[in-house]
Amino acid sequence: MRETMMLLAGHSQVSDYKINTTKKESYELFFVKGALETVRCTETADRAVTVYVDHGEYRGDAKFFVYPSTTFSQKADLIHQAVSRAKLICNQKYDLPGVDGCNGQNMIKSNFAEYDPTELAAKIAKAVFDADAESDATINAVEVFINCYQEQVINSRGINKIQTRYDAMVEIIPTANGNGQSVELYEQYNFNILDEEALKNDVRAKLAEVKARLVAAPPAEMPHCKVILKDLELSQLFHMLADDLNYATIYSQSNVFSKGDVVQTTPTGDLLTMGMVDAMPGDVNSSMFDSDGVALHAQTLIQDGKVVGYYGSSRFGQYIGEEPTGNLRCLCAAPGTATDFETGPYLEVASMSAFQLDLYSDYLGGEIRLAYYHDGEKIIPVTGISFSGSLRASLNNIRLSAETTTREGYTGPAKAILEGMNIY
Repeated sequence: MRETMMLLAGHSQVSDYKINTTKKESYELFFVKGALETVRCTETADRAVTVYVDHGEYRGDAKFFVYPSTTFSQKADLIHQAVSRAKLICNQKYDLPGVDGCNGQNMIKSNFAEYDPTELAAKIAKAVFDADAESDATINAVEVFINCYQEQVINSRGINKIQTRYDAMVEIIPTANGNGQSVELYEQYNFNILDEEALKNDVRAKLAEVKARLVAAPPAEMPHCKVILKDLELSQLFHMLADDLNYATIYSQSNVFSKGDVVQTTPTGDLLTMGMVDAMPGDVNSSMFDSDGVALHAQTLIQDGKVVGYYGSSRFGQYIGEEPTGNLRCLCAAPGTATDFETGPYLEVASMSAFQLDLYSDYLGGEIRLAYYHDGEKIIPVTGISFSGSLRASLNNIRLSAETTTREGYTGPAKAILEGMNIY
């Protein structure tokens, strides 16, 4: 590190530099048909160097990687090549962030530090297989990854920040067999707080889904009813709205909404309130600072259906005259008022091949792989159908659940009710 910094500081054409180092320790378990097949421990380190070169009225940048085997002369050559590439980039000038209050060591909250990785992985695997034992579907394969990251950002303006964070990734392949057919699904769970009962419930739901997929068929008559979306689709919906309010989107003038705009013009459902935050319990995207070293600051984007703020990186914040919030990755949406989802006929979406959203063409919808049609008396698994509608009309009539959930990058309502959808 010191050698690289010395070469960068001594190069006459390097205006600024940034060094991002990520060290990762991982403990991994691989199961096939319930039997532990492989145990693996890995340790990796990646170091990316970004060189900034001011030339005329512009600032260019270029990145290269340094490895433990990279020699002194190779580093010098890599810097020289990066300088040459950076001169070809003509960005509007901007300053790198300087020292603020969170230089030094930082820790992202997680209860993983309370466990030895082997103990933690065993607890997670047991929770998965306990859920499997309660079902007549089976899990063909399970993979458990316990990861510890140490991330460091150093730049030429005095920033030197390190944070330690944990996460777990669990992959399962549930399978259901019957009537001469077999259905296999894939699911991935990411979290940084151990909650064995919550994990069991998630696995139980996926096992129930694979059984339903085995018997699901297109409905004999297409229903006309409200549509219920779950947290995965809601996360995509809210993130789309947030992306529209990012500094980079505002700078490129590709945004649909601006500060002061009303997102819900004629609301009949719940008013939207959402924003971006630095950290949420259980969210693996939690962070103290972004890849530029900017300390993250929460920002409300939409309040009661009206746009009140933007967020984004230091560079694009400078371009549009906004205070940098940093590249926030955790979205938090306020819960709604809906508590009763069981009334009347409705179609509850379990999984989709792709949820399609487009602010510009005012569209939402997609193909449904599995949904549960509640006709008022019984629940019928259905597949082979699609739904679509007006995005803006849906935002006006959306009803959000009072119950909330956390998944990767999202904390907010667990479900939402949409009216007026075309089901075909």
